[in-house]
Amino acid sequence: MNMKLIALAIALGTGTALAATTQADRDFATKAATDNAGEVAIGRLAATHSQDAKVKAFGERMVADHGKAGDELKAAAAEDGIQLPSPPDSNPDVERLARLNGEAFDRAFGDQMRKDHDKAVELFRKESMATGDAHVKAFATKTLPTLEEHKKMAQSLPGGTSK
Repeated sequence: MNMKLIALAIALGTGTALAATTQADRDFATKAATDNAGEVAIGRLAATHSQDAKVKAFGERMVADHGKAGDELKAAAAEDGIQLPSPPDSNPDVERLARLNGEAFDRAFGDQMRKDHDKAVELFRKESMATGDAHVKAFATKTLPTLEEHKKMAQSLPGGTSK
């Protein structure tokens, strides 16, 4: 038996290596990367378009937390052999919010953050409970509590409420 076959047998026997990456993992990673880039861009807008200190602070938090999450997702995806897309050149939500300022921006930002984090929590919860043993699953599980915290914080931002 050659060394590669022995290593494969050991890895399969212990379940610690060579985990299969599913199409669902790839789809999750792609969606999460795209959405994450949007959260960073929208967070940056808060600094220049908001008049509300709470909105500006939440925007800064989005840039920091989602910037870190983006780096962690890249690493997890690379471990699973997943090629992430480049950030999109445009995002309709970013473009819409960029046309607003002051109170109008604050309300729209709050509504967008509630909507985005409702969807993100659902997406990450589904991936964290999926079968399989991929690094992106571990990333989703680790990141979910932060997204749940963002969702809760977004409820106190200006604008209406979601869900």
